[in-house]
Formats: sequence, structure tokens, C-alpha cells
Amino acid sequence: MTETETAELPLIPLQTVLFPGGRLPLRIFEQRYMDMAKACLRDGTSFGVCLIREGREVGQPALPEAVGCIARIVEWDMPQLGLLQVVARGERRFRIRGRRVQADGLALAGAELLDYESDAPLDAQADLCARVLRRMVDAAPAGLVELPPRYDSSVWVSARLAELLPLSLASKQRLLEMADARDRLEILRRLISSSGQ
Repeated sequence: MTETETAELPLIPLQTVLFPGGRLPLRIFEQRYMDMAKACLRDGTSFGVCLIREGREVGQPALPEAVGCIARIVEWDMPQLGLLQVVARGERRFRIRGRRVQADGLALAGAELLDYESDAPLDAQADLCARVLRRMVDAAPAGLVELPPRYDSSVWVSARLAELLPLSLASKQRLLEMADARDRLEILRRLISSSGQ
């Protein structure tokens, strides 16, 4: 797999795993992230979301997992002074190649973009995943996933299922790190089959 270098990327380590095409609502109140979000909105730039390996979301900078997802703010609102509510969209997976922390506590990563996954149509076995996902999306509140849905896409179905199924964060992280959507779908299909969905 070839990788492409990108400029330093500001990071938000979270207790969540974001996949490409996913929607991530955030309530931003820490000054370092407020400044970062304002710069992203002003300059049309993005930031990186990584699962926390060690530490917490607030306070001292947390140690992130090495693979995360680039996010771009697509909606924002400031309902009160000092609180910024945004929705970010996952764009592309990346791997951290180096990390430094600014004086204000914002972590910046030297990141390499991972290749886009090749998208293959779902086979008969993976169709179970699409049916389960369709039921979940139909029953969920509006705005949970970006429309229109792509139930014929192995990349889209595997990413949305990995986000929405009640899996451990470690399992979601392993699924994010997988380079082939068909392999991810097969693991998810086995999990669904074993749970009797």
C-alpha cells in the first residue's frame, strides 16, 4: 500500500473511532480546540481524529492510536459564548509518523494519508450486513448517517456497521486499521451471524 505525506495535522484524541464517510458531532469548549476549529473554518482545513490510547479527552494531551481519520467540519453553531457545536465528516484514514505538542496543549501530527480502499459490490454473504445496516439506519434518528445511503458499497456498509454496532473501541480501531473493506465486512458478517441478527 502506498502512502502520501500530508502537512502537520492538528489532532483531537477522543473516546471514539471515526471512519471515512462518518459523521461526528462534537461539543468544543477547550480553548486549544476552539482555536483549532476556528482556524479550520477560516482556512477550509481539516484535523485528525484518533482514538485515545492513554489519557483523557480533556486536560493533559492524550496519547493517540497511530491510525486515525481526517475530519472536516461540515456544520457548526455557537449556541453560547465559549461553546462551539460542530459536525465533522470523516474523509480519509491516516497514520501518525511523528507528533509534537504545542504550548497550548494542541497536538500536531506528521501524518501520512493511507490509500483509499477499493470499493467492491457486496456478494451474497455480505448482503446480510447491508440488510442489518438498513434496519439500523431506518430505525435511527435523522442525521445519524450521511445521505444518500450506499447499501451496495462494501466500503460504505462496512464503515457504517463498524461505527454503529455495539463493539468495543479496541475492536472498532482494529476495523479502522484494516486495508480491505471486504475483510472488514467478513468479520462483521460473522459477528452478526453469531449474535443471531
